[in-house]
Amino acid sequence: MTIGFRILNCDIKVDLDVAKKFLDLPVANVSDSMWRMSAGGRRLRPYHKSGQMAGPALTVKARSGDNLMLHKAIDMAEPGDIIVCDGGGDLTNSLMGELMLAHAVKRRVGGFVLDGAVRDVEAFLAVNLPVFAAGVSHRGPYKDGPGEINVPIALDGMVIEPGDLVIGDWDGVLAVPYGEVPGALARTQAKQDAEVEQMAQIKAGTSDRSWVDATLRERGCEMP
Repeated sequence: MTIGFRILNCDIKVDLDVAKKFLDLPVANVSDSMWRMSAGGRRLRPYHKSGQMAGPALTVKARSGDNLMLHKAIDMAEPGDIIVCDGGGDLTNSLMGELMLAHAVKRRVGGFVLDGAVRDVEAFLAVNLPVFAAGVSHRGPYKDGPGEINVPIALDGMVIEPGDLVIGDWDGVLAVPYGEVPGALARTQAKQDAEVEQMAQIKAGTSDRSWVDATLRERGCEMP
């Protein structure tokens, strides 16, 4: 097997129906349920107009500024897959534009996470497929390779295995390891339910704020 030019199978991946349950949960709450230990990096920002993203990862490792394997990943994608591309964070050349976006929509791709640049930004806003990228460049990509598909990748220290859950909203992108998805879902739903109750108490003026002073006193804070 040739490292640098290889396409592997994805043996297991999170069920799309399970992934969709995360569409109603803030990424911040999922992150809290995972002890705030993982993140896709602050440079990954949304380039669609609105909406959340959740689905199984189809991973791509690409040479900076080259989108040959990204094209192949779109051709391979199953409906709902999130194509996650480690492009090294390079913004010199875009990895994807309007034509590839149209092909991805036709293939029913669930979204993109690109540690690289996009172009034709107005098209991304109009189509509104969830797309997170590191920036914008009008300069087009190369199409020579090398690259790899369905290999482990890392974005700003966040490891993503093929088939892991990938979610995103306006606070950023997060990967949940395949085996951790059920537990993360249960913990996040419990946190979300608690926050709904807390918001109701705030609106009713019955929220208990005694914990603030209690914490300050516990830490020896000098107060009037």
